[in-house]
Amino acid sequence: MKAKEGVVALLNEVVRAELTAVHQYLLHAALCKNWGYERLHEHYSHLATEEVQHSSGLIDHILYLEGVPDVEHLDSIGYGGTVEALFRADLDFEREDAEMLRKGITHCVKAGDFTTRHLLEHMIIDTEEHIDWFETQLRAISQVGLERYLSEQIKK
Repeated sequence: MKAKEGVVALLNEVVRAELTAVHQYLLHAALCKNWGYERLHEHYSHLATEEVQHSSGLIDHILYLEGVPDVEHLDSIGYGGTVEALFRADLDFEREDAEMLRKGITHCVKAGDFTTRHLLEHMIIDTEEHIDWFETQLRAISQVGLERYLSEQIKK
């Protein structure tokens, strides 16, 4: 099936963001494991797996639209030396991702590509859940303090 105008370029932007998220979440999982926070390590590993699934689905969809997936480029990886810095970097990343997905959905509606729109709508649900999770963690830290929060992250 031939892609509508601009859809493959849009999907390649989303692929770049999703692949960047995979790398970012794998790094953050490794950092949390190294710091001894098993629960956070497990959560970040789960996020990385979700992003791999999104990337795979997007690549399949680009091929379905007779496009060429661009898997060679990544955006900058958000990094921090503390758990709180990781959360802030990830929250910023997810907010940017949500905005990109919203713009993509709008473009697909205008172009009449309802299959791609549906794919992006499915992805934005996960993105908004991620935003909520990071906001909740940061709120918990502000309410109970960093030390108490982190003490709960040591074991599953």
